[in-house]
Amino acid sequence: MARSIACLTFDHDNASSAIARGMTTPTAISRGDFGIVAVPRILSLLAAHDIRSTWFIPGHTIASYPACVAKVAEAGHEIAHHGWTHRTPASLGRAGEERELIRGNEAIRALTGRSAKGYRSPAWDLSPDTVDLLLAHGFDYDSSMMGDDYLPYQATRGDVVTLDAPLVRGAPTALVEMPISWSLDDFPAFEYMRLEGGILPGLMNADLVLQNWLADFAYMRAHLEWGIITYTFHPHVIGRGHRMLMLEKLIRALRDDGAEFLTMAEAVTEYRRHFPQGRAIGSPPPARAAAGPHAA
Repeated sequence: MARSIACLTFDHDNASSAIARGMTTPTAISRGDFGIVAVPRILSLLAAHDIRSTWFIPGHTIASYPACVAKVAEAGHEIAHHGWTHRTPASLGRAGEERELIRGNEAIRALTGRSAKGYRSPAWDLSPDTVDLLLAHGFDYDSSMMGDDYLPYQATRGDVVTLDAPLVRGAPTALVEMPISWSLDDFPAFEYMRLEGGILPGLMNADLVLQNWLADFAYMRAHLEWGIITYTFHPHVIGRGHRMLMLEKLIRALRDDGAEFLTMAEAVTEYRRHFPQGRAIGSPPPARAAAGPHAA
């Protein structure tokens, strides 16, 4: 059956990402605090369109902004794991990474009464140990890698990557990878930052970004019989007025073009139904039998 699934996901970082970068001055923290203002706006918009979404929340945010995150949980959205601090797993060592998984799940259980099914790495940078640790701690899916754009695939373990030899792919695992892309993320498009290594200019025209985001969905509709597109937002970024208007335009246009909105956990269930044996990265997609009205 033809299906075009859209997952709206929110990395509910608030100030945690700034703190992890050592940016602890009052103004830096206040940029994250804007999430307190943005979250009710976003929840109201999603409720108006009857959409359940997935929120990847660091334990640090859960502990620091309890009333804010409680609104998300009470609205019935999926709560997924985004570390405890907002540090990348590759910087922590195996023991440190496992402590973050455990502590983050403790915070999520305190909020929702259950452990998270899904994980997204802060800064989308996994370590060589991450897949093993996620499997050991009972996660169903990860959403941190970029090996596809519209089709999930089975994460591998034990890849061998060296400079002077061909890459050797490890064995596929039960962990489902729900791929993402910087091009479908609001942060690089909109967030202005001055960093030691340079400037992230951000502040792009929201309607121009919207054109890109809709075009990616249109390509999926035209070329795949079945697919999932994942959009990544940050409440303290997308929650500005003109961007909220753009987000509503995105939702309306996607729905008008046949999108079905699911949480990421729901989309994983649909992937497993559609690909009961799983699929390897790069395996052929189920293409449309003939060009339809959405063909480019």
